[in-house]
Amino acid sequence: MRYDLDDLRLFLHIVTEGSITAGARRMHLSLPSASARVRSLERHAGVALLIRGRRGVRPTPAGTALARHARDVLTHTARLESAVASYTRSPAAPVTLLSGGSAMHGLVPRALVTFLREHPDTDVTVSESRTPRTVRMLADGEADLGVVVDDEAHDSGLVLEPLGDDSLVVIGQEGGILAGRTALAYSEVAEHPLVGLDAESSLRRWIERHLGPHAPVVRYRTSVAGLSTLVSLVAAGVGLAVVPRRALDPHTGLEVCALQDAWSRRRLLLAWGVGDRSAAPATAALAEQLRRAARTEAPPPGRRGAV
Repeated sequence: MRYDLDDLRLFLHIVTEGSITAGARRMHLSLPSASARVRSLERHAGVALLIRGRRGVRPTPAGTALARHARDVLTHTARLESAVASYTRSPAAPVTLLSGGSAMHGLVPRALVTFLREHPDTDVTVSESRTPRTVRMLADGEADLGVVVDDEAHDSGLVLEPLGDDSLVVIGQEGGILAGRTALAYSEVAEHPLVGLDAESSLRRWIERHLGPHAPVVRYRTSVAGLSTLVSLVAAGVGLAVVPRRALDPHTGLEVCALQDAWSRRRLLLAWGVGDRSAAPATAALAEQLRRAARTEAPPPGRRGAV
């Protein structure tokens, strides 16, 4: 029998999400249309592919086999199309991705590695950008995708989807003043010397905006450009720091404590631009790699593995 590639993509999304509704959304299809495609697949296959339940769906053994081979078929098809296209058209315009500093530290690089390997004819322009600027550029058609913080993007009118937790924690030297603590308020953190990112960094500006005019006076022993340098200084005992939990290596020897302040709990969203290129296959492929990178991130560390 012959398989339609879009049907295979839909089936993979359904299996991944555990829901026909969620799979249809990923393919920008209505639920009735997606259900009809699945029934057609099962009719041609001559066997049930999904077990339907009140809480979603799961693949039958035949469905599991189909999903495995469909994934290989789609991967090879993408490579074939990319190889042939490189001889038939001029290089495509770069996909433009904007992201805050937290995702730039881990999520974005992981997504880029896979995307650039699988799409050798497509370039990506990546820039660090605070959420308000990212939202404006996406709305103006000047960028294709953005990784943004939830509370600054919900009223933007853009298409948004969740990527993962981006809550902030306080870190300190292993065995230092945070030892034995599991959580504390920022007002207590501010009583100690801190290491921070540059004053114009997206994270620093985000924290200061949420602290407001009554923020405690903070002593920064130094400010640095990147999270890696900041974490190294904290590990050496220079001071405490407030960072996204997701940006920490699970094996880093640090004391990690949750912040009790409500503003420390935040989430990352994937935001889509409104320009024509935002609907291009390359943009959709990069978005999928960002989703996969978010799903496969290592569990964030707690205080010496306890939090």
